[in-house]
Amino acid sequence: MKIIKSAQAGSLESCDILISVDPVKDGVGIIIDLESPAKKQFGDLILAEIKDVLQELEISDVKLKAIDKGSLGYCIKARAETALRRGAGE
Repeated sequence: MKIIKSAQAGSLESCDILISVDPVKDGVGIIIDLESPAKKQFGDLILAEIKDVLQELEISDVKLKAIDKGSLGYCIKARAETALRRGAGE
């Protein structure tokens, strides 16, 4: 899947996550910027959830920004998938 436009999913409400995606040139790779009050404690887990979705959708080039407000794993995956599919034009 290829990201062709900017898109987002989620919100900045408590227990949610806002994920924004932007297209990048081929070969740039995956760029993830994570903001979270729990980054020190759960940052690796949040990134793993996002990377799982990127791998499932076979996305290799994207700029992704995630602003977490205490979301759970299923929410992270759902928001990531929705933002990425919107960015791919689906």
